[in-house]
Amino acid sequence: MAATTDGTAEQTDMSGPAPAPRRRGMGRIAMAVSVFGELLITAGLILGLFVVYSLWWTNVLADRKADQQGDKVRDTWSQKDTGPGALDTREGIGFLHVPAMKNGEVLVEKGTSSKILNDGVAGYYTDPVKSALPTSGKKGNFSLAAHRDGHGAKFHNIDKLKKGDPIVFETKDKWYVYQVYAILPETSKYNVKVLSAVPKESGKKKAGHYITLTTCTPVLTSRYRYVVWGELVRVDAVNNERTPPKELSS
Repeated sequence: MAATTDGTAEQTDMSGPAPAPRRRGMGRIAMAVSVFGELLITAGLILGLFVVYSLWWTNVLADRKADQQGDKVRDTWSQKDTGPGALDTREGIGFLHVPAMKNGEVLVEKGTSSKILNDGVAGYYTDPVKSALPTSGKKGNFSLAAHRDGHGAKFHNIDKLKKGDPIVFETKDKWYVYQVYAILPETSKYNVKVLSAVPKESGKKKAGHYITLTTCTPVLTSRYRYVVWGELVRVDAVNNERTPPKELSS
């Protein structure tokens, strides 16, 4: 109330302008968007954890399987009745050693199908280009493949290889020592020329004793192939102590 000159009272509104009605519709939309966003984040985290877990667990299972198969191969080699240079492709033909990849020894088996490679091993190609085995003594390309992620991920660190690095293949009675001379960081997964007996894409023009390592790239995809080529520099005989060549002792 406020007094006037004639003694009457005047009604005064001290509350100010009336507030605008709340826009309930917009509030509900904002809340729905917020909840949906939180659900997406949660789903993303769960999916990410599942991928990490899946890759880790397949590595555990594959390494366990590869160790079992590798032990069988070495047990076979230790038997005197197998004879020198005996080759049995059922369990594996030897072990690949690549110091730059820091993955220990990798059992090598026949074939490059998922069924083979999922056991945490490297496989030599039989199709579409037949690999030349170093044990044959013939010139050609000893071409191999292995997973880069999951299932043992034996070629995960293939990008660590540089020209001049050693690649050693161990058999029952021989060490085949190769040296990296060319690298192709990315090529089509349909490019089978990299597996040729004379891998011309590596710069070679004449037949020789080559080794080729292939795997998927980029990491966590199978879109392209990463390729490393090596050339045989010497063959060492395995002694009674199976003393590794100097390239593996450093």
